[in-house]
Amino acid sequence: MELFYLTYLFIIGLTLGSFYNVVGLRIPQNESISTPRSHCTSCNRTLSSYELIPVFSYIFLRGKCKTCGAKVSPIYPIMELITGLLFLYSGLTLGWSLELLLALSFISMLVIISVSDIAYMIIPDKVLLFFLPFFIILRVLLPTVPWWDSILGAFAGFGLLLLIAIVTKGNGMGFGDVKLSFLIGLVLGFQSVILSFFLAALLGSVIGGVALLTGIVSRKQPIPFGPFIAVSAIICYFFGENIVEWYINWIKLS
Repeated sequence: MELFYLTYLFIIGLTLGSFYNVVGLRIPQNESISTPRSHCTSCNRTLSSYELIPVFSYIFLRGKCKTCGAKVSPIYPIMELITGLLFLYSGLTLGWSLELLLALSFISMLVIISVSDIAYMIIPDKVLLFFLPFFIILRVLLPTVPWWDSILGAFAGFGLLLLIAIVTKGNGMGFGDVKLSFLIGLVLGFQSVILSFFLAALLGSVIGGVALLTGIVSRKQPIPFGPFIAVSAIICYFFGENIVEWYINWIKLS
């Protein structure tokens, strides 16, 4: 029964991951998420059902449109697979609970904004506003993070990134990242949202530095920070307390 439940979550994650790609790419362009149907962006041909199977279609078609041969971005299968695996891990660690609903909603938002930020360097307000009431309601109902800690975390995340955005005049930090951090703080609470910011900065510095050294990006080319925030937020959601506990013990030993 548990295997069926976990397999079901994985398949749902793959399927929703495909849908989140569409949402993340269309919402910033003020396009409908339902029409037109999924199509090749090069030859404009409507995709058939077997071309829309998450991950597998990309593999079978070797990442190309079967009609015009245009390359399909690997972002599509990567985001589908990541969503499926994160849904699976959530079910494995949280079981069938209200906390699972929060985790799946949190993952969903972060996947969508990552797609948007990678494609356009935009974190859409519409996406954040859609998830905001869900997070508020679930955080009130769930005892895992006290309501006051959620509020403190929300304003700490917002205030910290707002300060950076003001100091850098929006060059080092976009205001979409600032608003996103409000929602992340609401879910994670004060301690974990601070940890999340430092992890995001570390990831951004390391990966950005490697990208510069290898010539993947140029020195003046902007790099979207949203995906780093998303990755660090997910890490802190599942492992934040363990990381803090490990760090405190390491400080004591040293």
